[in-house]
Amino acid sequence: MKNRLKVLRAERDWTQADLAAALDVSRQTVNAIEKEKFDPSLPLAFRVVRLFNSRIEDIFEDESGGG
Repeated sequence: MKNRLKVLRAERDWTQADLAAALDVSRQTVNAIEKEKFDPSLPLAFRVVRLFNSRIEDIFEDESGGG
């Protein structure tokens, strides 16, 4: 799933470790999501949007073409 996590993190000058700590996940999880190797669970996706005070569709993009 495409996402803007790396851009949003960089805008705040956060490391992957900073973001991981804020989301209560490992730095490897943040890295895998940013590299689009791992799709976050729904609860994790909601933690991300709350942290960035955004909407889910503004951070994550479904590549399946559905909708």
